[in-house]
Amino acid sequence: MTTIIPFGPQHPVLPEPVQLKLEIDNDVVVGALPSLGYVHRGLEKFINTKDYNQTTYICERICGICSALHGITYTRAVEKLFNVEVPERGQYLRVITGELNRIHSHLLWLGLFADGFGFESLFYECWKYREAVLDVLERTTGNRVIHSMSKVGGASKDFTDEHINLLLKTLDTLEPQVKDLERVFVNNYTVKKRLVGLATMSKQLAYEAGTAGPTLRGSGNSIDLRDSSDWDIYKDLGFKPAVEKDGDCYARTKVRITELYDSIKLIRNAISKMPKGEIATPIKGFPTGEAIMRTEQPRGEVVYYVKGNGTKNLERLKIRTPTFANIPSLLLTLPGIKLADVPLVVLTIDPCISCTER
Repeated sequence: MTTIIPFGPQHPVLPEPVQLKLEIDNDVVVGALPSLGYVHRGLEKFINTKDYNQTTYICERICGICSALHGITYTRAVEKLFNVEVPERGQYLRVITGELNRIHSHLLWLGLFADGFGFESLFYECWKYREAVLDVLERTTGNRVIHSMSKVGGASKDFTDEHINLLLKTLDTLEPQVKDLERVFVNNYTVKKRLVGLATMSKQLAYEAGTAGPTLRGSGNSIDLRDSSDWDIYKDLGFKPAVEKDGDCYARTKVRITELYDSIKLIRNAISKMPKGEIATPIKGFPTGEAIMRTEQPRGEVVYYVKGNGTKNLERLKIRTPTFANIPSLLLTLPGIKLADVPLVVLTIDPCISCTER
């Protein structure tokens, strides 16, 4: 005899509304069905009322955690329609802002993950470290959450020497703090006991299920759009994807820890190589044609499709977010695990329902 129980949309480990209808046999999950659409906001339709520049701000408000990379992806897609090249300094500013966005997103996730274990003091520790990153973003961009750093044609704000010095000092402080977190999330006996071997996903299954980001790379797939030809600047910074082969919850956690170190290194390299000069190219006219742009967000690949018709308003905007891609693989890994482990498994895909419910 099996029982259907709801997991969400209100649950202590779920800060956003998503529901999983779990079919359980005693305390073991045998099936799962997702229920989405609790906060559908109609943002893709809303762009019909705004011009292509104003749409940048709408895209940034799809999600507060990865707002910078939403804005960067959108502006890069529209730049394809105009066939313009962003000045090199503008590209470096985008990379630095995007990686700061990735750091604060991963630290936020580590805090929520610690909360899922019941490690309340560790939760506060992770978020305390994240606060320093948000403070830097506020000083450099003017806002802690919605940064508005990218515009069609380049960057909207430049970094001063004071900003760069503050950023470097913050990274120097943050790196040993990440090492402290790593000792718990990677070496702690309780963490390893609960995560190792939990919800294992093979390399082939992760690829065929269309997973993205750390969920995909935790199963041995070396796929990261920062390592692609879409954004050559990352190759100049010496980027290499963080990959783990075991495919379990522990591997996905290790990928995100490694990515924190990688982002710190990338920002330092970008600062050392960032040239002087203009930060944006002037744009004239209105967008025409179709374009697709892909970017590696903290949770994985986000895809933007834009269509211009020669007017100030876009005719179509379509977004495929990484959480939407990761939910099918989540459903495949839940059967066979105990009900008590469901929160941890769900958290390891780092669900962002705000992005999914755009």
